[in-house]
Amino acid sequence: MTGTGFLAVDSGGSGLRVVVGAGGRGPLARAASKEPVPTGSRGIDPGHFLEQLVPMARALCSEAGVGRLDTAVVGAAGLASLGDALRAELPGALSRELGVRRLALAADAVTAYVGALGPRPGAVIAAGTGLIAIGTDLTGWRRADGWGHLLGDCGGGAWIGRAGLEAALRAHDGRQGGSARLLESAEQMFGPVTGLPGLVYPRSDRPAVLASFAPRVGECAAGGDPVAVDILRAAAQHMADSAAAVCPAEGEPAVALTGGLFGMGTTLLGLVDEELAKRLPSARRITAEGDPLHGAVRMAEALTTDSFTLPRTEKLLSVTSTTGENATRATDTRT
Repeated sequence: MTGTGFLAVDSGGSGLRVVVGAGGRGPLARAASKEPVPTGSRGIDPGHFLEQLVPMARALCSEAGVGRLDTAVVGAAGLASLGDALRAELPGALSRELGVRRLALAADAVTAYVGALGPRPGAVIAAGTGLIAIGTDLTGWRRADGWGHLLGDCGGGAWIGRAGLEAALRAHDGRQGGSARLLESAEQMFGPVTGLPGLVYPRSDRPAVLASFAPRVGECAAGGDPVAVDILRAAAQHMADSAAAVCPAEGEPAVALTGGLFGMGTTLLGLVDEELAKRLPSARRITAEGDPLHGAVRMAEALTTDSFTLPRTEKLLSVTSTTGENATRATDTRT
């Protein structure tokens, strides 16, 4: 094995996705783990993260013929509010274990942005199990929502799924706002709805369980169920609100949508377009160029060629340089 390469990582609710590549040659090998990195009293668990990542990275280096990983970009869900331990431990650990000398740690919203739009001004709505909007005028970042399923993520998969299950329970009880079609769909998926509290409340992966019902809400909406349509319209309004909060005010900024939730198709996308036209009439909604892992690869390639121009902040995007046993954080405090 000869030469140096880069490591790009996307860490989210469905696990880790990892790419090893080389400057000028792009991605050379990739792998994935379906085990999400847990959070605990210290936030995102750096030990668990490294236990998964290091063996994967070494195997990919061998597959790609890369001798050492000079540069790494890690995009992680929850980094902004739960990433202190990761920021403290990852630079030194990746330097020791993989030889990484330059590390960018980014919130997954940032890698989603770069994957969707690249280094240009605009806004991105990233919607999967959760939801966050992020925007930049290339001098700083603005974010909206992304506060988790208990405090926010309004319009995301868990939010839609929970609203759909609430409508099913309303129908079961005979209360207003219920949907017989959502009740039928919920019972097909989970069994009698009287058992839902026992299925949902004890689970550590409650957001994923709730989000698993979002496609059923989409199916009922596509079939004309008015309650399901209202749920998706409310989700679209939340998305447009978040995008409007972060989108640059000047010019005709680009707005892109990224994340698995938009796989629901035109039933949701049509409503989102309607709401964006109301809230951001000067913006241009464009098709996302790529996903968060693509964004991490783009950032790694820019770092290897010294063409990295994205604004840096301590919580959303930091770049650390390591030399031997010493690590120097090279961050810009612009927000």
